[in-house]
Amino acid sequence: MSRSISQRAFMVFGGLALAGTLSFAQAAPVSFEVPLTGAQQVPPVQTPGSGNAKLTYDASTRVVTWNISFSGLTSPATMAHFHGPAAAGKNASPKVWITQKGNMEVTSPISGQATLSPDDAKMFEAGDMYINVHTKNNPSGEIRGQVMPPKGN
Repeated sequence: MSRSISQRAFMVFGGLALAGTLSFAQAAPVSFEVPLTGAQQVPPVQTPGSGNAKLTYDASTRVVTWNISFSGLTSPATMAHFHGPAAAGKNASPKVWITQKGNMEVTSPISGQATLSPDDAKMFEAGDMYINVHTKNNPSGEIRGQVMPPKGN
């Protein structure tokens, strides 16, 4: 009798675990926005420029899509990346190219997508990545925004 109860309990808990896995894998992509400013640069940059990144992220496929617009920069944009791992106020190396590598003439808006590596996806989901738009006058970055996906997704 105890074996039968154990088997039923195993089946119930196994089914619940499988249902939880399926619901996570089938979670809908989330869309959110990231403001880009010179004040978020490290160190801060005095600029009349600003921008906005509209992102969509699908955790089940690790695909991030972007549409990034900017204006008012002090000089032409030269490149843009996702950097990480870094919390707000910290710097890190580029992880994902937003613009075409080697193309130093970048115009707004920038659209594209990438599939994140498993490690990059963990950084992204934890809020440990930022977007940086680099310019001729500010090669380390003129505007920046911390990527903070909505919680609970």
